[in-house]
Amino acid sequence: MIKRVLPYEGLLHEVVEHNGVLYIGGIVPEDASLDMSGQANDVLKQLAQLLKTLGSDLASVLQVTIYMTDLKEKAAFNAAWKAHFAEAHLPARAAIGVADLGPGVKLEMTAIAVQPPQA
Repeated sequence: MIKRVLPYEGLLHEVVEHNGVLYIGGIVPEDASLDMSGQANDVLKQLAQLLKTLGSDLASVLQVTIYMTDLKEKAAFNAAWKAHFAEAHLPARAAIGVADLGPGVKLEMTAIAVQPPQA
């Protein structure tokens, strides 16, 4: 069964769940005036909160794709990443350079996570 969760402005669903797997659409920073570190922390906090709302957490993330307007800023992103993901629960990951994500937006992130079985 496919469950579409959290409609977003009529264009897509923020999350689609299928057989306990959560497919999470693009998350962008709420404050595009922040530097890469600030935007990365913002997006990762949003992901953590979204997962919590859905009964999951960052330890259940399987894969992340990061779209960045400047791959030279990966070190700043990685510092934020390490602050949010425990080494024992690092997901598979890819970073892709893109030309534009919107005014001031330095990154967008998608994720795939599992929803732990309900006790």
